Amino acid sequence: MRFDELKTPAYVIDEKMLIHNLEILHKVEEDTGWHILLAQKAFSAYAEYPLIGKYISGTTASGIYEARLGAECMGKENHVFAPAFTDEDMDELVNICDHVVFNSVSQLKKHKARCIAAGVSFGLRVNPEFSTQGDHAIYDPCAPGSRLGVTLKNLKAALKEEPDVLSGMEGIHFHTLCEQNSDDLAETLRVVEEKFGFLMKDMKWVNFGGGHHITREDYDIETLEKCISHVRRKYDVQVYVEPGEAVALNAGYLVTTVLDKVENGITTLILDASAACHMPDVLEMPYTPPLRGGLKISDMEDEYGIDKDIEIDFDMDVKEGIWKPAKNGRYRYRLSSYTCLAGDIIGDYQFGREINVGDRLVFEDMAIYSMVKNNTFNGIPLPDIAIMDANGDCRVWKHFDYDEFKRRL
Repeated sequence: MRFDELKTPAYVIDEKMLIHNLEILHKVEEDTGWHILLAQKAFSAYAEYPLIGKYISGTTASGIYEARLGAECMGKENHVFAPAFTDEDMDELVNICDHVVFNSVSQLKKHKARCIAAGVSFGLRVNPEFSTQGDHAIYDPCAPGSRLGVTLKNLKAALKEEPDVLSGMEGIHFHTLCEQNSDDLAETLRVVEEKFGFLMKDMKWVNFGGGHHITREDYDIETLEKCISHVRRKYDVQVYVEPGEAVALNAGYLVTTVLDKVENGITTLILDASAACHMPDVLEMPYTPPLRGGLKISDMEDEYGIDKDIEIDFDMDVKEGIWKPAKNGRYRYRLSSYTCLAGDIIGDYQFGREINVGDRLVFEDMAIYSMVKNNTFNGIPLPDIAIMDANGDCRVWKHFDYDEFKRRL
């Protein structure tokens, strides 16, 4: 089946792009000796785990089900972190995980005996209270009042009360980034060392967490490798990193069909896809996703230096990959959904052609934080999940019907 023959809505995993990302990550592993783990919270399409496992060291989980998935479907290194663990979950986790990272000293005290008895390495997540993220507080683990990770103040208090409370611990973990470059890692690492270096010198491993956009075109791999080499050399530890987005960045699409046009001061295209149901980060972050053949109005000034309010028409030259003056005029649309949520708006876009009912629109960079977060609000069907191989041939991996909707209620 070809791409344009897929029934919509459908997520499409692009294996060619996936391999492109994995080759970059694999080279960094080879060059530095660190271990890269897939953050399953971003991308859990386990049909691709055998492929991913050829390039990187394993998986990391945010809970019991992801940990089981990593153990069953990739079968390599398997790590887990969660803000808290139940006794029942911990009983299973110590049998399927290599590393367990605790969020607090109290959780560590409660569960470390199980880890020691099972021979599982355990560590503690620290909070350096140093943020480089900017405006997206929802994704900032170092925001004031964050529940994620132990602050230096609280750690010192715990050690004062019970000096050997960390006995048996073999690693520390910090996760402070989100879609960021390695200069932010370098700054964060400086603060982590200042505050928690006294712990690192006695550890066997240090985990840099996730949020590293390693496969992005402008990512500074050289600085990343310097950070890794510095920590390995100074503290004689194994270094781990847990990218999710970097594994599947730009390696997926959401294919949709225009169902209707609505006029009310702005022309809105009603699609058979939804921000609320199929790409929740659009509303949570918020952001406007990239669209093949369409220019985000919000990008006109930010990225192209064009005043979004002036009458300039332009179009995408697909061959050259640049925007040029449009030949056929300017068409602006708001893209929305067929849910009843008034705010279920994907974004405002400009096209060099008129878009009509029945046309297919393709959202890009839809492999990450989409399939793992979707839902069936309003009884909207879940999109199929298709896999496109390097030759452009597609196969439907998963189809969801009414029974799936009913089962989730």
